[in-house]
Amino acid sequence: MRFFHRHKTALGLAALLTAVALTLAACFFALSGTAAEAHRLTVVLDAGHGGVDGGVVGCRTGVKESDINLKLTYLLKERFEEAGLAVVLTRRTEAGLYGAATSGYKRRDMERRAEIIRGCDPALVISVHQNFFSLSSRRGAQVFFKESSEGSKTLACSIQSSLNGMPECVKRSDPLKGDYFILNCSAAPAVIVECGFLSNPEDEALLLTEAYRRKLAEAVTAGAIGFLSSSANLKNFG
Repeated sequence: MRFFHRHKTALGLAALLTAVALTLAACFFALSGTAAEAHRLTVVLDAGHGGVDGGVVGCRTGVKESDINLKLTYLLKERFEEAGLAVVLTRRTEAGLYGAATSGYKRRDMERRAEIIRGCDPALVISVHQNFFSLSSRRGAQVFFKESSEGSKTLACSIQSSLNGMPECVKRSDPLKGDYFILNCSAAPAVIVECGFLSNPEDEALLLTEAYRRKLAEAVTAGAIGFLSSSANLKNFG
């Protein structure tokens, strides 16, 4: 996998997003009215956890993973919509999707997410999370994909490459295989993006700033749109 040079990352991401937005716009304008709307690709963004399930917490500030996930998801929504794609969110508020916080709430929460994903026939699914590890030195963004899905692997590689190209990246990572519920909700390419380690003070400090969250959103969007705009996937515009 070829990675972006770090000193060109910001310019490269902006150029890629602009170029792809123009490409998507050309595809849409080639269609008429409602036909163009019907051919818009849909991206599902899943903000992990929520409600009584706050996920992991920051090692110094105690910030909840669920809160950071939601903030990042809304920034991703902005980026994808700027590029001309339709966006569906599974979780829109701080609350979970389980109804009453009674026994079995986690299963109900995940099943509701799956229902939303299957109901919109997405081009891809991105689930946003934060990581935690017993060794506080572990840090950086990590993308997970379903092993049996070639599309998911390709999407994961594209997003991981974009994240590895960020100036703040201290160690380049490879995407990892994972057998997680959210990756099995539809036939669409799906990934989990663990945006950083809340067990690491440096990652936690970065994730608490909107400026860094915006950089993460730009990197993830650039990787995802790079995947969608490849010659193999442009056929989806019909």
